[in-house]
Amino acid sequence: MDDQDWQRVLQARRERVRHQVSAEEWVAREDLAACYRLCVHYRMTDMIYNHISLRVPGRHDQFLINAFGLLYSEVSASNLIKVDLDGQPVDETELEANPAGFVIHAAVHKARPDVDCVFHTHTRAGVAVSAQQEGLLPLSQHAMRFYQRIGYHDYEGIALDLDEQQRLVRDLGPHKALILRNHGLLTAGATVRDAFEEMYYLELACQIQLDATASGRPVMLPPPAVCAHAAEQFAGSNSYIRNRDWQALRRMLDQTDPGYRQ
Repeated sequence: MDDQDWQRVLQARRERVRHQVSAEEWVAREDLAACYRLCVHYRMTDMIYNHISLRVPGRHDQFLINAFGLLYSEVSASNLIKVDLDGQPVDETELEANPAGFVIHAAVHKARPDVDCVFHTHTRAGVAVSAQQEGLLPLSQHAMRFYQRIGYHDYEGIALDLDEQQRLVRDLGPHKALILRNHGLLTAGATVRDAFEEMYYLELACQIQLDATASGRPVMLPPPAVCAHAAEQFAGSNSYIRNRDWQALRRMLDQTDPGYRQ
C-alpha cells in the first residue's frame, strides 16, 4: 500500500474497531499499543520488524499483534490486528501480520498457557550480550532478577523454520526470559505489564554489562548465594509493586504520546 492507502485504512479502522470489540478487548488493545509506544520511548525498536503479541481476552487461539509495515510509533489500539497461531488475520482486514516473525511468538503461546504476552527485540545491547559466550552476567541489581531464571537458545538462522519452535520452547523452559544467541531478547508474561517489565530490566542489564566490561578492568561478581537471594526477592516483589509502575508509564504516555489510545 502507498501512503494514501495506509492513511485511508487506518482512519477507517479508527472509526470502526472500537465499536466492534468488547470493552475487555479494547482495554487489552490499549495496553498492548502502549507497550509498542514505550518501545519507541526507550529505543527498543527495529524499524517495522519484531512483535509484541497478546492473547485476545477469553481466547487461547487468537492474538493481537502489530500490522506489518507500521512503525511502533504508529501502532494504536484500533490498528492492532487479530491473528491465529499461524500469524494469519482472523478478521477481514486490509492489514496483515508478518507470519515469519510470528513463528517465535506462536511457539511460546502454544506451549505456555500461563503466558498471555510475548515480547521480542533486536536491540543493540541485547544482541551484543547474546553474542557473548558467557551470556548475561550478574553484574548489576537489574541482572539479578534473571539469575538462574533465563534460558538460552542457539542461533539457527532467521526464524522461519517451524521445527525450530520445539527447541525454542525447550530452551525457554519455565522461565519468563530467553536470550536468542546472536539474535536478540525475548520475554513473556501473564500481562503486558509483566512482559514489559521483564524486557525493560533485561535490556538495562545488557546495557550495564556492556558498559561495565568496556574498559577491560576487572568486574565484581557477587557470591552465588547473594545472587540467588536477590532473584528470590525480585520474584516476590509484585505483591508490593502491583501495577504502580505500569500506571505511571501509561500516565506518561497520556501526556506525551496519547495517540496509542486511538
